[in-house]
Amino acid sequence: MENNKRNKTIAYAVIAFALFCFIIVPILTVFAEAVMVDGRLDFSNAIQIIGNDKNIETITNSLVLGVLVVIVSTIIATPLAFLLARTEYGNKKWLDIVLMIPFMTPPYISSMGWMLFMQKRGLFQQIFPWTGELSESFFSLAGLVFVMSMHVFPFITTILKNAILNIGMNLEESGAVSGASFGYRMRKIVMPLLTGNYAIGMLLVFVKILSEYGTPATLGKRIGFYVFTTDIHRYAATAPIDFGKAASLSAMLVSICLIMWYVQNYITAKNTYNLVSGKGQKRKLYEVSKLTKALGGIYIALIIIIAIGVPYFSVIATSLIKVRGYGLAAGNFTFQHYIDLFTANGKGIQALLTSTMLGVLVATIASVIGTLIVVMIKKAKTWKKVIEMEALLPEMIPNIVLVIGLMLFWNKIYKFIPLYNTIGFVILVYVVMFLPYTIQYVSSALMQMGDSLVEAGRVSGASKGYIFRKITLPLIMQGVLYGWMMIFIIVFRELVAASLISPPNVQMVSTFIVKEFEQGSASVGMAMAVVCVLVSTTLLIILNYATSRKKAS
Repeated sequence: MENNKRNKTIAYAVIAFALFCFIIVPILTVFAEAVMVDGRLDFSNAIQIIGNDKNIETITNSLVLGVLVVIVSTIIATPLAFLLARTEYGNKKWLDIVLMIPFMTPPYISSMGWMLFMQKRGLFQQIFPWTGELSESFFSLAGLVFVMSMHVFPFITTILKNAILNIGMNLEESGAVSGASFGYRMRKIVMPLLTGNYAIGMLLVFVKILSEYGTPATLGKRIGFYVFTTDIHRYAATAPIDFGKAASLSAMLVSICLIMWYVQNYITAKNTYNLVSGKGQKRKLYEVSKLTKALGGIYIALIIIIAIGVPYFSVIATSLIKVRGYGLAAGNFTFQHYIDLFTANGKGIQALLTSTMLGVLVATIASVIGTLIVVMIKKAKTWKKVIEMEALLPEMIPNIVLVIGLMLFWNKIYKFIPLYNTIGFVILVYVVMFLPYTIQYVSSALMQMGDSLVEAGRVSGASKGYIFRKITLPLIMQGVLYGWMMIFIIVFRELVAASLISPPNVQMVSTFIVKEFEQGSASVGMAMAVVCVLVSTTLLIILNYATSRKKAS
């Protein structure tokens, strides 16, 4: 018994140490690179870098962009949340799926779609020639805020909708009986109860915007609006490379994000109300007039057209246009760009194969490691908290900072382990980045599984390995598969790590799209974007179908 306990402790310590080396040490390396000079602690260099006029502008741009996107996305999301939670539109479950499409679409693809639509002699000017150069005003800070808001508003909508559904109509009806108007009930009853949820949504969106690379790297770069991620990427990937500046800005970005996480937890703790109890909740829809219902339908339709219709139309149309100068003219459409994608120089098919291979390997490795970790630490107490904290840390850290940290750390130990600048290093980085997905999905599945079946197996004399293969694994397999699929989808189209650590002459789907777009071959790039979205969407549909069938059975 004593040996068994000691062996478990050793296993927990090995897991914790491995996660410390692969996750925490690279993050600490970022801070060390920022404040260590010639082997000694020196904050003056980091302060000088951050205090540089250009970097102050970058920091200011990032904060301003974050605040503006939070405001605009909240304004968009709040009416949607009420429509989906308190009116008949909430019964149309397909709306929940459709309205999540913008959030599931890679930001850089949406951004490119909007740029192609609004640029000079773009699709907007071709469809509405009488507007002249009006669409070109889109290339501004307002346009950047708009595009990023169109990407993140579904996130806030979902949070608010679920929160509103937890507020029973009993509270509002009590106010109505007391003579309170609809507006008064919103101000005094509903909105105060949503404060904590607003805090969660806004701060998470703020952190996501600070960490976002795709849209700032495309539209932001076009208008000369540089933020944390674009400057960090520039310092780390463009000659002359300056890891010191990249590390200083990364440290600043991480610090801001961690402060935001703390503020969110504090506000949430202060503004959380227990609205779900053992008593039944009375859920009733608002009785709205036909005009109000029609206006709500128009609002939802406009959001769908703007957030999904425009960028997807632009991407698909561009991929089919034969000669861009002729635009949407009859007879100027072809599938040749898709043929070129798989034939010309083999670069397109090679990028697809590389991304597919990486997605399969990373998803499989992360799923195996994550599942074993979750199962092994299930009964641990203190060790479980430590290991989960380490494993889930990449989810709290901006991806670009984690990538920079891994680059710095593995570059320093290159003499001992020459992994840096290889496809193996790419796999390692992705496994570290997306391990939290497996941890979360498998942990959720394991929490729903009782101990009775495992105990029955032990009583029957089954070994631990047999119990895991025949009892535990089949019961948590849905969580494992869901995590595997999500990791594959994200790796298949991920941009920031792919653009920083891809070995020479190795292209992935995301870097292929960006490169073709920047080099003027937008049609071929958008053809790859369509393929990317189709692959991701198809896999999600298959996963949802399989999950729903399993629940039904």
